Amino acid sequence: MARNRYEYTTSPRKLEPDYRREPKKKKIRVVEDLPRQEIKLSKEEKRKRKKLTLVVIGIFIVLLTISYRNSQINEKFTEVQTLKRQLSTWQKENEQLKVNIANNLNLNNIERLAKEKLGMQKLTNKQTIYVNLPKKDYVESASEEVVIEEEKNWFEQFVEKIFNR
Repeated sequence: MARNRYEYTTSPRKLEPDYRREPKKKKIRVVEDLPRQEIKLSKEEKRKRKKLTLVVIGIFIVLLTISYRNSQINEKFTEVQTLKRQLSTWQKENEQLKVNIANNLNLNNIERLAKEKLGMQKLTNKQTIYVNLPKKDYVESASEEVVIEEEKNWFEQFVEKIFNR
């Protein structure tokens, strides 16, 4: 059958390999093993190697610095989070204490606690004692003049002696 014609069968035809082509031959180079001392690098190659080494070291230092900084940021973030949690618990305690104080400042609670725990009673008219005080003024005026002297340095004392004469 010809290859360009249409085939009416349902099974595909098998291709036969083409043995006429020869594989490409690679050229083999002979490399002599020279001792390390005999290999000489040009100045440009040495410069390139030094530059590459410095670039690699620089990149390593930059990455190391970034990772160290990130670890410090992470530590500070966790510290802030723990402090925030501690603050929120203290704020809750503070609010509870404020509520307790407000409840204890209620006059009815104070009166009840005074009656129950301390055995106190309300004041009656029989327990009232009136005291007469004379209309005399009990405040005494200062008879002496109060003089406050500040310690002066030597320069101020010198100036005072010159101008007070």
